[in-house]
Amino acid sequence: MDLFIGLILRVAAVVLLCLGLATAWVVAEVHQGLREETAASADRVVREAQELAWRELTWRGSTGRFAKYAFPDWRSSHTLRFISPGNCVALTWTGEATLQQCSGLETAGGPAPDWFEWLYRGAFGDIAPIRRVVTLNRREAGTVVTTPDRGAAVRQVWRQVRVLMAAAAAMAGGIALLATLVIGVALRPARVITRGLGRMERGDHAEKLPRFQAQEFDGIAQAVNALSERLQHTTAERTALTRRLFAVQEEERRALARDLHDEFGQCLTATGALASTIEAEASDRPVLRDDARAIGRITRDMMGTLKGALARLRPPDLDEFGLEHGLRRLVSTWPGRSAKPAAFNLSFTGDLSTVSGPMALSIYRIVQECLTNAVRHGRPTRVDVRIVRTADRIELAVVDDGGGDAVLVETGRGQGVLGIRERIGALGGTLNINSVPGGVSIEATIPCESNADQPSSRTDPTAEPDLASLGLAA
Repeated sequence: MDLFIGLILRVAAVVLLCLGLATAWVVAEVHQGLREETAASADRVVREAQELAWRELTWRGSTGRFAKYAFPDWRSSHTLRFISPGNCVALTWTGEATLQQCSGLETAGGPAPDWFEWLYRGAFGDIAPIRRVVTLNRREAGTVVTTPDRGAAVRQVWRQVRVLMAAAAAMAGGIALLATLVIGVALRPARVITRGLGRMERGDHAEKLPRFQAQEFDGIAQAVNALSERLQHTTAERTALTRRLFAVQEEERRALARDLHDEFGQCLTATGALASTIEAEASDRPVLRDDARAIGRITRDMMGTLKGALARLRPPDLDEFGLEHGLRRLVSTWPGRSAKPAAFNLSFTGDLSTVSGPMALSIYRIVQECLTNAVRHGRPTRVDVRIVRTADRIELAVVDDGGGDAVLVETGRGQGVLGIRERIGALGGTLNINSVPGGVSIEATIPCESNADQPSSRTDPTAEPDLASLGLAA
C-alpha cells in the first residue's frame, strides 16, 4: 500500500476511534445527567409540596384529622417549572388519590433512529424511578415518584449525540484535509528519493539527490548519493573490465584463427596435394586410387569446416570492407542453417562506414548471437535485422516470428543473452527485449560520436589469416 494512503487511513482510524470514545462518553454523561435531573425534579417537587402544604395550614387553618395538605392546583402550569423536561411526577398524599404531572414529553427532541435506541438501551438500560417522601410535622404526609419517560430520554440523548456527531464530522473533515496537506508535504522527499532510486536502477548515476530539511530523509538522501557514487565507480570499473575481457577474447580468437590457419590450413593443403599426387600415380592400382580420392574428399570437407571456423573466430570482411558488408555476408549465410526455410532480411539506414573497429566488431557479434538464438530456440519463418545510424547513436533491432517468449529470454540464464547484454553495457548502451506478434524483438541502442569514429583499416596484414592463399575463400 502507498505510504501516503496508509498514513491517511491511520489518521482516519484514529479520528473515528476518538469520535467513538467521545460519543460513548457523551452518552454516558447525558444518561447520568438525566438520572440527576430526575432526582432533582423529585426534590424540587417535594420542597414545593411542603411549602404549599404549610401555607395551606397557615392561611386556612386546616387542622385535624381531615386536614388537606395538597394544594388544589397541583396540576397547573405553575408546577411545570419544577419538573425537568421528559419526566413525569406523581404526588400521593396519605389517603388521597395520586396526582400526576408530565413535562415536555413531546418537545424533548426528534425521534431517535431504531439502531441508536437499541444500542442505548442495551448499554445503559432504562432510568429507574426516583421516590421521595414528603414530611410534615416529622411524619410522612405523602410520597413523590419521578419517572423519566423512556422515549423522551432516548430523544434527549440522541439530540446531544447528533450535535456532537455534526461537530465531530466537521472537525474530522478539517483534520483530514490538514492531515493530507501536512503528510503530503512531509512525504515529498520520499517521492524524490524514489525517483532517484528509479534512475539508479536504469543506470543513471550522475544526478544526485538534494538536501532535505528533515534529518531522517536527508540521511537517506546522503546514503543514496554515496551509493550512487560507489555504483558509478563500480560500473565504470566493470565496463572497463568488460571491454578488456572482450578485447582479450577477440585477441584469443585472432590468435586461434592464426594458429588454425598456419598449422591446420597448411597441413590440410599439403594433405590435399599429396592425395592428388597419389591418385595420379596410382592409376594402375584402383584400391589405392580410391583411398586417395577419399582422403581428398575428407580434406576438402575439413577445409570447408576450417573456413567456417575461421570466419566465426575473426570475420575478415569487417576490417577489409566495413561493417555493412560484413553484416550482409553474415546474414546471407543463415538461410541454410535454420531447421525450416526462413527469410533473413537486412536493412540499413544511415552511414556505417565511420563506425570504429571495436564497435563494429561488437555490433557484428551482437547480430551474430541474435541470429543464433532465433534459430536455436525457435522455428522462425522470417528474421528481420534493422540498423539505423544517427548522429549520436546506433539503433539495432532483430525481430523474428519463431514463437519465443520475451520474458523467458529476458530472465533466462543462457550465455547468449548475457553476452549481448554485457557487450551493449560495455558500449554504454541499453537493451530491450519485447514480445511481438508471433515472436521476440531484441532492440539495442548504442551511443556513438561521429567525429570520433573513423573508418577502420588493417594495420597488421599478418594478423588475419589469408583464406584465399589456402583456397578457402568463398
